[in-house]
Amino acid sequence: MGVSGAGEVRIDRVDVVDLPVLMPMLRAYCDFYEVDPRDDRLVALCRALIDDPTEGEQAIARGDDGEPLGFATVFWTWQTLDAARVGVLNDLYVVPEARGRGVGRALIGHCRALCRKRAAAKLVWETAPGNETAQRLYDGIGADRSTWLTYEIDAW
Repeated sequence: MGVSGAGEVRIDRVDVVDLPVLMPMLRAYCDFYEVDPRDDRLVALCRALIDDPTEGEQAIARGDDGEPLGFATVFWTWQTLDAARVGVLNDLYVVPEARGRGVGRALIGHCRALCRKRAAAKLVWETAPGNETAQRLYDGIGADRSTWLTYEIDAW
């Protein structure tokens, strides 16, 4: 993927026609976090969000030339401690060639706008402790670091 200049970033809701260009970015995102879900499951996730945006939405960022630059996934839920609906930024990925050019910032801005549209009080997310590049972006936009630790357990 060749990315020229900073240019304009256009962000659209992911649709079925975007899946062929979204899939390599989803795979690169999963590779970064050293996980390997099957492609059919990634496609099923995307299709579920396309079919029912009340569950969540995926956004794709493109450059002036239409080249895919990144994506974000937001899921909708509630937080009891805030007594409010929130958007969970579950995924944020920018292709390496476009990093540092405002694409991540634009995707986060788009996701915040989705939160406002859905009357969500906050956009929340997490990142790996070692992902310093992402942390610089998040710190740079004025996001507050949480003091919460995240745990997970397999359901099966």
